[in-house]
Amino acid sequence: MNVLSCSINVPKVLYDISGVEVGQHFYWQIGGFQVHGQVLITSWVVIAILLGSATIAVRNPQTVPTGGQNFFEYVLEFIRDVSKTQIGEEYGPWVPFIGTMFLFIFVSNWSGALLPWKIIELPHGELAAPTNDINTTVALALLTSGAYFYAGLSKKGLSYFGKYIQPTPILLPINILEDFTKPLSLSFRLFGNILADELVVVVLVSLVPLVVPIPVMFLGLFTSGIQALIFATLAAAYIGESMEGHH
Repeated sequence: MNVLSCSINVPKVLYDISGVEVGQHFYWQIGGFQVHGQVLITSWVVIAILLGSATIAVRNPQTVPTGGQNFFEYVLEFIRDVSKTQIGEEYGPWVPFIGTMFLFIFVSNWSGALLPWKIIELPHGELAAPTNDINTTVALALLTSGAYFYAGLSKKGLSYFGKYIQPTPILLPINILEDFTKPLSLSFRLFGNILADELVVVVLVSLVPLVVPIPVMFLGLFTSGIQALIFATLAAAYIGESMEGHH
C-alpha cells in the first residue's frame, strides 16, 4: 500500500518540482500562466541555431556530400545507429524524435558554456542554457514518457497494459511506480549535471579568473555532450522496451 500511495503522489511531485527555482528569474505573463521568460528566449535561440545550421548545410545538396552536408549526414547516421541499437528493426519512425531530443539537448548544453549569455541584462535574473532550468528538463522527460506510451499502445493496443502484471500481479504497484520514476530520473539527472557544471565554472572564474577555469570548461563541454547522449539513448531504450514487452 505504501508503494501504491507513492505512485499516486508522483504526478503531484512532478508538478511541484516545476516551481523549483535557483536564483532569480525573468517572468512573462502569457494568458493566465506565469512562465520563465529567459528559458523561452534561450530556447528560441537554440532552435534558431539548429534550423539555421540545417538550412545552410542542405540548401544545395550534393550527390557526394561535402562540408556541412557531410557533417549533418554523419550526425544523422549516428542518431540512426543509436535508435536502431536501442529500439530494434522498427526504429525508423522514431529517428526524428530521438534526433530532435539529442540535438536540442546537445546544443542547449553547449550554449551555456560557449554563448556569452551573461552580457545580456534582464530586468530580473540572467540568461543561461535552457537545460539549466528544471521546467525544460521536466518537459523533455514528459515528452519521452508520452512517446513510449504511444509506442506501446500503437503496437499492442490495450494489451500493452498487461506488462504491469508481469511476471506476477504482486508487482503491479512497482511496475506503475517505474513509469513515474523514469521521467523523474531523466529530468533531475540532466538538470543537476548542467546546473552543477555552470555553477562550478562561475565559482572558479570568480576565484581564479584566468587559467584554471579553462580545463573545467572543456570538461564541461565533454560532460554536456555525454548528458545529451545519455538522455537520447535512454529515451530510445524506453521506446524499444515498450514495443517489445516486459524485460
